[in-house]
Amino acid sequence: MSSALAHSESTTDDFGQFSFHPSLEKGLARAGFETPRPIQRETIPACLEGRDVMGLAQTGTGKTAAFALPILQRLIEEPGRGPLVMILAPTRELAIQIHAEIEELARFARIGVSTLIGGVPIGKQLRELRNDPEIVVGCPGRVLDLIQQRELDVRGIDTLVLDEADHMFDMGFLPDLRKILRALPDDRQNLLFSATMPGAVRKLANEMLDDPYVVELAPSAPAERIEHGLFETDPNRKTGLLDVLLASDDCGSAIVFTRTKHRAKRLAGQLERKGRRAVALQGNMSQAQRQKAMSGFREGRFDVLVATDIAARGIDVAGIDYVVNFDVPNTPETYTHRIGRTGRAGAAGRAITFVTREDRGWVRDTERMLGEKLQRFDVPEVDVSEEALERPARRAQGRGGSGRGERHRSGGRGGSGRSSNRPGASASAKNEGGSGRNGASKSRSRNAAGQRDARSGREGGARSGGRRRRGGRPGASPRA
Repeated sequence: MSSALAHSESTTDDFGQFSFHPSLEKGLARAGFETPRPIQRETIPACLEGRDVMGLAQTGTGKTAAFALPILQRLIEEPGRGPLVMILAPTRELAIQIHAEIEELARFARIGVSTLIGGVPIGKQLRELRNDPEIVVGCPGRVLDLIQQRELDVRGIDTLVLDEADHMFDMGFLPDLRKILRALPDDRQNLLFSATMPGAVRKLANEMLDDPYVVELAPSAPAERIEHGLFETDPNRKTGLLDVLLASDDCGSAIVFTRTKHRAKRLAGQLERKGRRAVALQGNMSQAQRQKAMSGFREGRFDVLVATDIAARGIDVAGIDYVVNFDVPNTPETYTHRIGRTGRAGAAGRAITFVTREDRGWVRDTERMLGEKLQRFDVPEVDVSEEALERPARRAQGRGGSGRGERHRSGGRGGSGRSSNRPGASASAKNEGGSGRNGASKSRSRNAAGQRDARSGREGGARSGGRRRRGGRPGASPRA
């Protein structure tokens, strides 16, 4: 694969450099997007030129807008009968989130978007497809089902996006992806975005990308503004330590990751009985229950979300203060994805992982991947008796507003001024640099959430052949 390795060296600090259509510029302004993120600065020009692109960047860096904006620009300039663009995501949460962000950016452009995911009635999706939306966003299982049922016409697709490609392989979607690739026209633009580049992803990229423009922005490293480290402890002390962290004055919201669905449900229940506003998000929940949990967390009705890894890449909520790995992730790469739920869009955040003796191998592998030692925080003394675990929690005082900061905005949580004090210390020690939690107004982003659309299948073929010019699509007509 020949490529051009790009680096973030542009000095242009607004979206005017891309000469977007006025309706897109208006949408950007309404959404509050002011300054392009590095992945956007580097990939948007190549996308606009029609090149295949591979973007490697950690979670929370603005990849959705990086591919959505040039796609919308081209659809405005070259309208036609849809579907024209297919965007594939590994989880329902992420598919719904992508749909919401595209609609926000395209609010002043007449472009139709339809989401195709499992776990919900198919009738509404079929009705939307009959309106020939220009963009379809979906999970591989449902998309392949609709193609095979001849309900989704893919003959006009000239742009394919694979988002979170590495997670698709983790979840076993490769057979479905190959069948979808075989059904699509050979002549198309391909955009592949991923946080990491395991061998399986690189093999598929070599097959489907034609002389891609490659942008790699530290895909394995956590965001700089995330303070992260370890609590070395015993298994029976974890719940007490979690209680200490959640009681910290600077912890207004947190995501807690567990290894199993049962533990997520049980831990959320324990936190609720202690008086905390906690909710679980795990695979045994229906789609309606998952959406209710996520909307409650985004809107501030819940302060703590206890989740399994299936939700790790579909959660896009700004203003999350803490991520706690109650159980260590299955792989070192998953560590980056989990803790990337905090410190998004340039804001500061804190991530703590509870490790026991059995986790030493994971610590060693993760430090090797990161190229540095993980910080060890001093562990506070906690009462781990059953009576203490069920005792009502101390409510932190003076936390201020209930909303969350919108994603991808120019501001963050204020100055970076974090001290080296252990997590769980007082806010006065931690906020000397001016993060200004107390009384700060926060607003949740409105993206919906969902679950992965799992489905099995067998191998199909990959694309080959050249690319046609993008003028003169069949059925093209002027757009008002």
